[in-house]
Amino acid sequence: AAGPSAGFRLTALRREPTVRLQHGASGLEPLAWSEDHRVSVSTARSIAVLEQLSDVHSGAQDMVIHRTAVPAPAAACRLKVGPKKEVAECKEKFASSVDPTVSQAFMLDRVFNPEGKSLPPMRGFKYSSWSPLGCDANGRCLLAALTMDNRLTIHANLNRLQWVHLVDLTEVYGERLYEASYRLSKVDAPRAELGDFAEFQRRHSMQTPVRMEWSGICTTQQVKHNNECRDVGSVLLAVLFENGNIAVWQFQLPFLGKESITSCNTIESGISSPSVLSWWEYEHNNRKMSGLIVGSAFGPVKILPVNLKAVKGYFTLRQPVVLWQEMDQLPVQSIKCIPLYHPYQKCSCSLVVAARGPYVFWCLLLISKAGLNVHNSHVTGLHSLPIVSMTADKQNGTVYTCSSDGKVRQLIPIFTDVALKFEHQLIKLSEVFGSVRTHGIAVSPCGAYLAVITTEGMTNGLHPVNKNYQVQFVTLKTFEEAAAQLLESSVQNLFRQVDLTDLVRWKILKDKHIPQFLQEALDKKIESCGSTYFWRFKLFLLRILYQSMQKAPSEVMWRPSHEEAKILISDSPGMGSTEDDQDEGTSKQASKQNLCDTGKAMDVDDTAEDSLPQSSDVGGREPMEEKLLEIQAQIEAVEMHLTREHMKRVLGEVYLHTWITENTSIPTRGVCDFLMSDEGYEDRTARVLIGHILKKMNKQTFPEHCSLCKEILPFTDRKQAVCSNGHIWLRCFLTYQSCQSLVYRRCLLHDSIARHPTPEDPEWIKRLLQGPCTFCDSPVF
Repeated sequence: AAGPSAGFRLTALRREPTVRLQHGASGLEPLAWSEDHRVSVSTARSIAVLEQLSDVHSGAQDMVIHRTAVPAPAAACRLKVGPKKEVAECKEKFASSVDPTVSQAFMLDRVFNPEGKSLPPMRGFKYSSWSPLGCDANGRCLLAALTMDNRLTIHANLNRLQWVHLVDLTEVYGERLYEASYRLSKVDAPRAELGDFAEFQRRHSMQTPVRMEWSGICTTQQVKHNNECRDVGSVLLAVLFENGNIAVWQFQLPFLGKESITSCNTIESGISSPSVLSWWEYEHNNRKMSGLIVGSAFGPVKILPVNLKAVKGYFTLRQPVVLWQEMDQLPVQSIKCIPLYHPYQKCSCSLVVAARGPYVFWCLLLISKAGLNVHNSHVTGLHSLPIVSMTADKQNGTVYTCSSDGKVRQLIPIFTDVALKFEHQLIKLSEVFGSVRTHGIAVSPCGAYLAVITTEGMTNGLHPVNKNYQVQFVTLKTFEEAAAQLLESSVQNLFRQVDLTDLVRWKILKDKHIPQFLQEALDKKIESCGSTYFWRFKLFLLRILYQSMQKAPSEVMWRPSHEEAKILISDSPGMGSTEDDQDEGTSKQASKQNLCDTGKAMDVDDTAEDSLPQSSDVGGREPMEEKLLEIQAQIEAVEMHLTREHMKRVLGEVYLHTWITENTSIPTRGVCDFLMSDEGYEDRTARVLIGHILKKMNKQTFPEHCSLCKEILPFTDRKQAVCSNGHIWLRCFLTYQSCQSLVYRRCLLHDSIARHPTPEDPEWIKRLLQGPCTFCDSPVF
């Protein structure tokens, strides 16, 4: 393997804040970063979830983190291996067996005895895995959690404050096995009775999860009652068990619970002591191939074929492919599969990277006319201790590994004519955080940040008395790299690139201006492309610039100010005073002194001694106020442009999906009048569309009515509707209907509000209501 190159120098900087964990980290890979920018940390009592936000309403330079937690279940998980009475009798029989190989194996096995008794209880989480974006009811990621006592559950964060338990897959799978008499297929020979200790062990090992991983979202066909076919999104969850079997669950999207389970198929891998699992998803000539990569605690790694029923466009391998077959006793701890483009072969390929002890095993998979080509090797000399955690940036294939001594390696794949090589360099976390021990790492979705779980390292050759587990963040990209990536983004969604926008936000808040190169590049993109994504990016930059110029409050906002109350009483006209003139003058002077101390601007007609500082203060403040007003005007102009573009989209949906415009509840006439009200707004597309719609409406208006007084709600403002009696209703930013209910939704950054879909809404309105915020791309809750 090649050493570090000058072209790949990485400058790692510390990013505040540091998040302290309430409990110690647990599991082999305790850290995971989701596609919707949430970091899950497996701990001894719960899964701590840290959600990164790029808040445009905050002027603080620290990273904005919203913290929630998934608590561990209170009751221990008992795997279903037979009827309760029979299981209790067998447990008593094995515990009191005169054969020590049976009694000791039973008493010390934590799968049989999760509650512990004389042993400490099995609390905490073993592993967590995030689904792809778009799986829950809000279109975000689901969290699959595996506890130390082998309970596998799926959770969703639907209201941002509380995690909802959706299904217990361990319980569902146990019921399925019980109904099938613990046989994988009907042709299997009948097994022994539960009283046989080997059978007792087999039934436990076939439902003890080791790891679980989500596939990408795929499309299945569903036949409706009128024999029409419709495409339905689905996702697969592969669960690796202790005996080597793999259960592949198929869920219909959005996943709502047990009723969303479509099927469950079990595959026999043939690998003894399996340790880790990963999906292999490969696209070749517009056809998608899938498989499961399984690693063993003894060393071998292989890909298993997965036949997906009713999934469009998928095919699989004919037989398993062995990537590494040596039983060299190096356990496979982590596997990452990264899709890449081969610049020499001019086709897509897959890079499989596995951590094996202190080494990194890699395998390049490439489909050519000759078949499947497999190149593999090891990268050695990276760490002196075993690799405890590995993560990968799937956008460019960069791999990060870390050992417990606080050393992180960055490996960058470089393609050659034959296969590839790795450029690698060392990141010493001791230079960023001081002396630390590392327990896990995870890279953000766009590769801007590295999250690290740390505890105190050795000081003067001594270990720390107490361990404080913390999640700390390191920057992996510069501001220039983040800005360039946002400008050339193929995703064109600000929410999906929160880690990049946070780097840009940090730079603008520090420097209090938008760099010239970024402004010019963005203006060129807007002129040449016209995509609303670049307008939203411009709006984001202007909002951050506005926040950077806001004056920070000099005192705590929630604390009451007693001085102001005294000032008002002493200066109130008509207030009787029994004091003499000298006391009154002293009172006024003290009042003015208090005003100066609190920094409040007041009109005080007093002597000329205040005139000089006052005039200089005004002179220094006026340009800032003018600048703020100018930025505010630019923000309003960009918001109005984005509003008009979305209004055109809504009117296009109205025109396409309504034979008679009376059928729609959208205020079509009001939106048309609002678009045409500005004489300076020249858009031929909008005028033609409005002309067609008005012709279809044929002088009919179909206005909205206030539900309280039945008066007409005029469309004069995009944000709210006010009737003639003064009743105010907020408008839905997705459909521009008035939200005449007490319950509505808000986008993640609280930019706008949206109404809930109702059963009588047609499909196209429900589809509109599923859209993200038109200003910040964030989902709506």
